[in-house]
Amino acid sequence: MSGFKEFLLRGNVVDMAVGIVVGAAFGTVVTAFVKDLLTPFIAAVVKAPDFSAMSFTLHNSKFMIGHFINELISFILIASAVYFVVVIPVNKLIAMTQGPAAPTIKQCPECMSDIPINAKRCPHCTSVLS
Repeated sequence: MSGFKEFLLRGNVVDMAVGIVVGAAFGTVVTAFVKDLLTPFIAAVVKAPDFSAMSFTLHNSKFMIGHFINELISFILIASAVYFVVVIPVNKLIAMTQGPAAPTIKQCPECMSDIPINAKRCPHCTSVLS
C-alpha cells in the first residue's frame, strides 16, 4: 500500500492530474466561445448558419452528413481559436523570457573563418586558438 501512496504523491502524477482538469475546463470555455460567438458570427456573414438538415438515405439508413459538416467546422474553429489565442501568445512569451541563445560558433582570429565555439585549432588555417 505504501508503494501505491508514493506513486500517487509523485510530483509528475499530481501535475498531470491538474493539467487534465485545467485542460478539460479550458476545453469547455473554448467550445463555448466557438459555438456561442464565432459560429453565429460566421453564420451572419455567410448566411448559412446550420448544415444539420443535410442528409441522405441509403438502404433505409440515414446519413447525417450535415451534422458531420457542422462538427468539422466546429473543430476547425476550435483549433484556430486555440492556436491564435493561446499557442501564439504563449510562444511569444516564452521567447521573450528565454533571451538570446548561447553562441555555437566563433571566428578564427587568423583567417576569420567560422569555427565551433569549443575548437582548439582552426580547421581552415590550423592555427592554435587560445
